[in-house]
Amino acid sequence: MQGHRPEEAFTPTVEKAFGKDRVIVVQDALGGQPIHRWWKEWKDPKGDQIEQTGDLYDRLMSKVKPAIKGQTLASVNFVWMQGERDAKMGWGDLYEDALVGLHAQVANDLQRNPEEMAFVIGRLSDFDMSNKKYPHWKKVRLAQIKVANSNPKYFWIDTDDLNDGLNRRGKQITNDLHYSAEGYKTLGKRFAQACLIAIGK
Repeated sequence: MQGHRPEEAFTPTVEKAFGKDRVIVVQDALGGQPIHRWWKEWKDPKGDQIEQTGDLYDRLMSKVKPAIKGQTLASVNFVWMQGERDAKMGWGDLYEDALVGLHAQVANDLQRNPEEMAFVIGRLSDFDMSNKKYPHWKKVRLAQIKVANSNPKYFWIDTDDLNDGLNRRGKQITNDLHYSAEGYKTLGKRFAQACLIAIGK
């Protein structure tokens, strides 16, 4: 998600639909991080809580809370693009619960009903479908789809076609871990379109 710049496509798309003064977009990202740095109740396969659990979530909320202070929110869309590190660490079996738990955690903090708060999940790309480098790559992908299909207001975004072409540094990439420069723009548009569907636009 660190390579995604909302101002390129996501923010303009939602602002066009609703008007600039009716949209608040908050992004916080740090590449290569496991989901436990956001979900505070995460436990490792042994049932132990490890260091840094929830620290990036607190960082996210330190941006969200000031941005929405004094505002009446008609809707909240939680957009999520992550999972590579969990796939690499072999934590795919824990990922579904973590996604559901994280979404509920956000909803609770923002005083929303988790069943009604939109959830837009960027599914892992086709980078390692053989699970050679990231043993739980396909497991995380499947968990993302399962969660997205569990509620009409949840969505998953296909990214399989976004990791080919020229990256931000002008290097040609094919089935890369990261997306091309145009791929990130397309990702933003797809995220925005899902959010608009969730809101009923």
